[in-house]
Amino acid sequence: MIDKPTEKAIGIVNYGAGNIFSLTAALERQQIPYGMVNTEQELQMYSHIIIPGVGHAGAAMEKLKQTGLVEAIKQLEKPVLGICVGMQLLTAHSEEGNADLLNIVPLQTKLFDRELGIKIPHMGWNNVNFTNNPLFKHVKPDAQFYFVHSYFIEYNPIFDIASVNYGNKFSAAIQKDNFYGVQFHPEKSGQAGEQLLKNFSLI
Repeated sequence: MIDKPTEKAIGIVNYGAGNIFSLTAALERQQIPYGMVNTEQELQMYSHIIIPGVGHAGAAMEKLKQTGLVEAIKQLEKPVLGICVGMQLLTAHSEEGNADLLNIVPLQTKLFDRELGIKIPHMGWNNVNFTNNPLFKHVKPDAQFYFVHSYFIEYNPIFDIASVNYGNKFSAAIQKDNFYGVQFHPEKSGQAGEQLLKNFSLI
């Protein structure tokens, strides 16, 4: 963690709904400078922003609203990465809590269909089919990433940069302009995940 942001540093939105420890440990292993964002002013101090998230999307959105950062986040022009529930927050709506979200990416977050005979939550290591995107630079095609989620973001080729088939095809990673999202946990995905975090820091 840094006391004063450098020219290139990641600000982590600290809204009480993310697994901060695993993420900061991964950033430290990659020697990526970072700090915590609690205010709109702090949001402007960093070159890159990460929105972490675990748990319930609706509850996470309510916590994010309480920070007063929603409109400032939506107006950001610097690279932003949502992780897991942080990715889901970028979408328009989640079936989890019937919640309206940031609506930065016009997609829906939906519950996996138990009638497809799949286990819910989707948990464990998965290969992902990723596109030629800077986020996946130097990531091996057979690399696996760690997932744990019951809700997924609908697949849309306009925004999809990585997909997984689990009962149905869903987006494992998305991009719209400067906003990126990954459904898996890069901070828990070993070398491939840390490469992705490094790639994000260089975008």
